[in-house]
Order: sequence, then structure tokens, then C-alpha cells
Amino acid sequence: MSTQRIADDVVLGQGAVVRDFVNLYGCFIGENSRIGTFVEIQMNARIGRNCKISSHTFICEGVTIEDGVFVGHGVVFVNDKYPKAVNPDGSLQTDGDWECQATLVRAGASIGSGATILGGIVIGENALVGAGSTVTKDVPAGCTVVGNPAKILQKESKED
Repeated sequence: MSTQRIADDVVLGQGAVVRDFVNLYGCFIGENSRIGTFVEIQMNARIGRNCKISSHTFICEGVTIEDGVFVGHGVVFVNDKYPKAVNPDGSLQTDGDWECQATLVRAGASIGSGATILGGIVIGENALVGAGSTVTKDVPAGCTVVGNPAKILQKESKED
């Protein structure tokens, strides 16, 4: 019995490592990236090269993660600013009833465990999102953000 669900339409770069108990479909995983246990990556999501996606993370449609990004355990990306199950008339919503909000995580960024990343934002190059933070707006390059909602703690990363 297989413990991985990797659809035929997934593109895996050379050297990519995918652990057990994952669900990947319609996505792109760059070379040498590592995908941890209990991760779901949905269609039209893109993971760059040399990334680490830790266990229990959810990466939804519309998320692009550039090269060299770290995503901690239990990070959740959101792509719908106005989620609803039904329309005003009570009918179930379909794909045509919502707009996917794209999210971009620039190269070298790090996202701490338990963070929630709302749709329609950009996390800048080499930015750091603190564990447990809720990111509701763009994070400038090199900045550290923490809290709920996330606010700038430090203007430049410690690596600079």
C-alpha cells in the first residue's frame, strides 16, 4: 500500500525528496527540494529549488515559493479572502464562485512553524515570518515580522 498520493500531473525536479503521507496534485516541485510528511500541495502551486517544506503544511492553489525558502511545520496558506460554502440563494458554491488570491514567497525567505499566510500577499526576499504569526499584508525584503496580525519587528534580517 502506498503512503504517498502524487498525481501523474506533478512535476518533480531532479533530486527532490518527498516523504510519506503526502498529497500532491497539479503542482511543480523544484530540484533538490524536500517535502515533509503530511504535506498537501495543490494544483497550480509552485515550489522552487532547494526549498524545505516541513511536515503538516498546506500549500494551496495560487502559491508560488521561490528558491531556497524554508517553510516550518504546520504552516497554512490561504487563497480565498471571502470563503463561503453556499451562495446567497443557498446553492453550493463552485469553482466559478470565488477568486483565487495569489501569494508569492520570494527567494531565501523563512516562515516559522504554525504561521498562517493570507492570500494576495508577497513575502519579500530573505524575510523572516515568526512562528505562529498571521501574515495579512506584504512583508518587505529582509524584514522580520511577528504576531497576529504580523508586524515588523526588525527591518533587516540578521544575515545582512
